[in-house]
Amino acid sequence: MPKIIDHDAYRLVLTEKAVEIFARYGYSGLGMRKIAEHLGISKSALYHYFPSKEALFSACTDLITRFEMPALDVSEMSITERVDLLMNLFQSMEGNFKGELTLLLDYLRDMTPSQVAKDRNMQLANKRYLQLVTELVGSEHAEAVRCMMYGILLQRFLDGRKTDFEVIRTAIHQLLQIP
Repeated sequence: MPKIIDHDAYRLVLTEKAVEIFARYGYSGLGMRKIAEHLGISKSALYHYFPSKEALFSACTDLITRFEMPALDVSEMSITERVDLLMNLFQSMEGNFKGELTLLLDYLRDMTPSQVAKDRNMQLANKRYLQLVTELVGSEHAEAVRCMMYGILLQRFLDGRKTDFEVIRTAIHQLLQIP
């Protein structure tokens, strides 16, 4: 009997594994053959699920920028509770930050700022991060807090995590209290 394969589920498995491969090896140094080897499948099987490296990378971007927020009524939460949620988000993102930053710089290496701004993957990631932050702090402060999030993660990476999250917590708390 032929093997029955759930193609959507298998595509998701391949995408999850590819996230790790891209994070470990970068973007520019990988071709579909090398990715297939790391996945333990043939190149033709990989092409069956993804027509190009770009399509696979887009699937990876889509996967890692999906954020499932628990059903919370943020409007009923205090500023302190919302800031606590933000800080938990920042801390959860920090674990993979080095790999994601390295991959991001490799992916963007030959792009101009205009190309970066038009890149579908960058637009998707920025949109989703902004949506997530907007859910927690509202639209008035979302852009500023998203920029702070990127800056916090970068600074803590650069200084060996010496920048204290409590200082950041206080700054965000003060920002949200400004009328």
